[in-house]
Amino acid sequence: MYDDVNGVIKRVIIWGRKMKNFAGTPGTLTGLILRIAQFMFAAASIASMATTSSFFNFTAFCYLIASMGLQLIWSLGLALLDAYALATKRLLHNPILVSLFVIGDWVTATLSLAAASSSAGITVLYFHDLGGCTARMECQKYELSVAFAFLSWFTVFISSLIMFWLLAAG
Repeated sequence: MYDDVNGVIKRVIIWGRKMKNFAGTPGTLTGLILRIAQFMFAAASIASMATTSSFFNFTAFCYLIASMGLQLIWSLGLALLDAYALATKRLLHNPILVSLFVIGDWVTATLSLAAASSSAGITVLYFHDLGGCTARMECQKYELSVAFAFLSWFTVFISSLIMFWLLAAG
């Protein structure tokens, strides 16, 4: 059942439970924007890191590529699901589906934060503290990749909090 006031869906009753519809929830425009931002930041992080000639010499940078790859796939899948839900005017507030979103977002957020933090630590230690940066352009690409990874983590963290809030409010 839907409460429809002036064309805006306010609540959805699923399996006898009320789940609120607020910004960033699955199947909304803001949810789609968050997923697209996650995807774009992860893709930018991968692109920036992959265009360097020696990222594979650092384990943390390889982990960053792998983590951002997982983030990219997860965010793209959920962005497509949100776009489909918007096109068909459906809300994705099934409690089981929201639970899956919560778990997936928390896992990808944890992996993304670990990868971004370890890569930032290597960047600061090796390139700034030890003076190991011989090619300035390459060092800037490493730093840019880490910055995009943190932005990707921040957007997935926002999504994970929204999903958890939606699950708890339901």
